[in-house]
Amino acid sequence: MGFERVAIIGLGLLGGSIGLAVKEFLPGAITTGYDADPAARLRAAERGLVSRVCDDPAETVRNAQLVILCVPVGAMGAAAREIAPHLPSGVVISDVGSSKESVAKALAEALPGHAVIPAHPVAGTERSGPDAGFASLFQQRWCIITPPEGADPEKVAALSAFWEALGARVEVMDAAHHDLVLAVTSHLPHLIAYTIVGTASDLEGVTESEVIKYSAGGFRDFTRIAASDPTMWRDVFLSNKDAVLEMLQRFTEDLTALQRAIRVGDGEQLFDHFTRTRAIRRSIIELGQDDARPDFGRSDHQG
Repeated sequence: MGFERVAIIGLGLLGGSIGLAVKEFLPGAITTGYDADPAARLRAAERGLVSRVCDDPAETVRNAQLVILCVPVGAMGAAAREIAPHLPSGVVISDVGSSKESVAKALAEALPGHAVIPAHPVAGTERSGPDAGFASLFQQRWCIITPPEGADPEKVAALSAFWEALGARVEVMDAAHHDLVLAVTSHLPHLIAYTIVGTASDLEGVTESEVIKYSAGGFRDFTRIAASDPTMWRDVFLSNKDAVLEMLQRFTEDLTALQRAIRVGDGEQLFDHFTRTRAIRRSIIELGQDDARPDFGRSDHQG
């Protein structure tokens, strides 16, 4: 089976990028879209993010074969309940949320009897809203699919093929394992970035203008992450609380060890640690998940 009619609920960075990617890489498919913000709907229509922008969720999903919820994870349950009475039989409902156990539970409760197959495209920028999307966002990025027990293999395969058509590399894993992995690779780094940028702005001995004026590469890169959508990340931390707290505890222990190494002058431990972390960066580049160029290969529209 393939998806010829795709409905997108939420037309921000990810929803808009899905719409544009479908237009470019699956030109035979028809997309409908809805966003709760009227201004976002208007801009989505101006940019042509989907074939047709609808004024209500019911109209958006009425004839869909695939519905993708692109709303903050804390709003998934409410969005699912809103579309539940209007879903056609046989439709597949998925999402793009950064935490999967809580989303799977919310969608299963709101949509009993429907085929719910959660997914998470591990792609994005710090930008948000209908102007943020672009068709190549998912190229060579991973999309992790976390089907619940008993999911129809044919529908899982169809969802995998959909994401592969948009340029993503697909991995299937258990929702709990996904949440633990993403707590390390995404959620904790964002929490650290928010903390560092907040600490710098709060320092009494350094004015805010100096923090901005003398931003070296490291701090500047943290500010890019810390500029991410506040609603989305609030919901991510609350929905993946257990895994984030577990990783934060481990990070705190490692940070304490480095703090001690600096205090006692243990240069060997610092050098060994930095050498090991440098190798991780090289591995990421070798796997094609980033670029070795000084600007990381980022074009202006990608942030």
